Amino acid sequence: MLNFGDHVPDTLVFGPGHAVLDPLTGAPAQFVDELTPARRFLLDNVATAWHSVEHQWGSGHVITDRGAARWHTPVERRVADDGAVEAVHTPLPGVRVEIRRHVREGLLCERYTVVNTAEETLTITGLGVQTPFADLYDGAETSLEQAVHAHLFTGGTWAWALAQPMSGEGRCLGLIVREGVVRAYSVESRNQYSQSNARGHLVLLVTDQARNPEAFGGQPVLRLGPGESTAVAWELGWYASVEDFTAATRPPAVLSAYAAELGESGEPGEPIVVEAASSSVSSPDPDVTVERAAEGRYRVRASRHGSFRLDIGDDARTEVLFHLPLEEVVRRRVAYITRHQRARERPGLLRHAFVPVDTRTGLTQATNGWSDWTDGSERIAMPLLLQAAVDRGLADAEEIEPLLAGWAAFARRHLLDESAAPRRGSQTWHTGPRLYDTPWLARFFDDRHRAHGRPDDLDLAARILERGFELGGASHLSIGLSPTTLSVCASLVTAGQPDRAEKLRDQLIDSARQFVAAGRRLPAHEVAYEQSIVAPLLDLLTDAHTLTGDPVFHDAIAERLPWLLAFGGPQPHVRLYGVAIRHWDGYWFGANRLWGDVFPHYWSALTAVTLLRLPATLRTDHTDRLAEAILRANMANYSEDGSATCAFVMPSTIDGRPAHTADPLANDQDWHLLLWLRAKEEARAKEEARAKEQARAEEQAEESGYLM
Repeated sequence: MLNFGDHVPDTLVFGPGHAVLDPLTGAPAQFVDELTPARRFLLDNVATAWHSVEHQWGSGHVITDRGAARWHTPVERRVADDGAVEAVHTPLPGVRVEIRRHVREGLLCERYTVVNTAEETLTITGLGVQTPFADLYDGAETSLEQAVHAHLFTGGTWAWALAQPMSGEGRCLGLIVREGVVRAYSVESRNQYSQSNARGHLVLLVTDQARNPEAFGGQPVLRLGPGESTAVAWELGWYASVEDFTAATRPPAVLSAYAAELGESGEPGEPIVVEAASSSVSSPDPDVTVERAAEGRYRVRASRHGSFRLDIGDDARTEVLFHLPLEEVVRRRVAYITRHQRARERPGLLRHAFVPVDTRTGLTQATNGWSDWTDGSERIAMPLLLQAAVDRGLADAEEIEPLLAGWAAFARRHLLDESAAPRRGSQTWHTGPRLYDTPWLARFFDDRHRAHGRPDDLDLAARILERGFELGGASHLSIGLSPTTLSVCASLVTAGQPDRAEKLRDQLIDSARQFVAAGRRLPAHEVAYEQSIVAPLLDLLTDAHTLTGDPVFHDAIAERLPWLLAFGGPQPHVRLYGVAIRHWDGYWFGANRLWGDVFPHYWSALTAVTLLRLPATLRTDHTDRLAEAILRANMANYSEDGSATCAFVMPSTIDGRPAHTADPLANDQDWHLLLWLRAKEEARAKEEARAKEQARAEEQAEESGYLM
């Protein structure tokens, strides 16, 4: 061995890229792809004020019965005879951490070994390594050019991380565990200072038993006798595509699906089939049955609604979901909402509002001056869902209609100002109009008009949209604006107001042309860049293409579609597969006030319905399967009794606080059910239209043949 001395390497070159090494620690300070040197794969303190030395790649922590400590600055640094960069840390008495980095066949290989150098047994209850991927929103243009989405899968021996460019284009950096286990991950630097535009520092965990023993299906205690060690080793490489990376992970199992539907009354339905040629398949949950159908082939079923751990071999695992049918979940949610989420104690029209509820106690959540607990904005999902349920025969119209009539009166008085601009809630109207709420309120009154034919409901729906465009709606990517505008336009035409409909359609098309011209310069909304900006953008372009047939819109959709798909990763896990990363909603909408990744978040359903609405030339079997997987994954947010969670916060811990838990507040998650109902209805309508078109074509062919 040699001391570093004057021989400190600046870089480690692997494949078509390299790691820039910190001269003090020998650890990677940045990973660089030679083709896109501007892209930052790791956070650093140049652009991130809250980045600190403790979060450098390869730093870490250990929690033991001898105490707890972090490691960063090594006590020994050396270059081995084979060129490997090595570092030694002694974070605690009798505890030695050895780190070795070397390049082999175009891959950067890292090994982290914890050695018990004492004469008594060492008990480890926490062990993690910092991997601070640059998952950061600094505005759309910068994010698409420089940042990455970090897709993590912590399935024990089946574990990996994929840093994918946010543009969906260019090489990915992939980390694959080849020895040892990664059973969980945590997030640090997630608080009111880092706010919503930063995912924080990601930490891969061998175990997090000390802080959250039940996370990710259970976190073990590790015991090392004198002289014994435990290690985790992984390799980093560059991959031309997500598919190339997932193939390189050499998955021990392939699942036919990650979620499956139960029967109407909860009895087992279709199984999830697992192909695991060299591994056994089992589940620790008594409600799950695993049947070996053939050599290396297993059928998995469950007897109740819920998500369940699935073990592959000795130490690999994932999670699957079995859920009640959509229509049954809607029935149960409607019943729960009407029982538990009404503001009955209020005076006058205010009592007709729908509000969040703490599912632990059944007590409604007062606004408390917090915008995301108001009786407006995202809570509009509840009356929309109730109306949709009545329209589809999933709720008793006699019971629900008075509630909807009351809510309509409440919304007219308290959620709209005199100009038909939306207020955020009855108690926060002074914050000014909120464009996000425009399409949601317009859609409610359009639905009311379709249900009852009252002209004043349609007039109000149109006025809300018209006012939204006056307030700048054409340059705001409001969720649902484009589909809602088309729906209202159709109602206006039917009602004999084609000129009014035409003006709204023209404004929609003009908005689409603005965004085509803007390219990557998308506006920041409540978050600087996010999936729920890109999905409405694609909906807008899709509808403009349908209305005009202009190929410029088709080309724009094809260019931007990878941006949307990149938000979701390929993890073989029901909460993660294809589900867009959102890492702030637990704080804003939940009771626990936890920042950090929410999987699945209901707005991930936006990706699904956007994929299903794509022009036929851009839809594929893959995008259709992905849409179905996302819609089914969100069923994890509902319980059999109709209660729900607004946010399942995924990490094991966030700034040391236990997470991997469903927030107790039922708040705004019902958008998913509403979006899925609409998607099914649109699919039926398209199928009926195709059938009619085919019948007409056949009839014309017969007539033509007869005339000849």
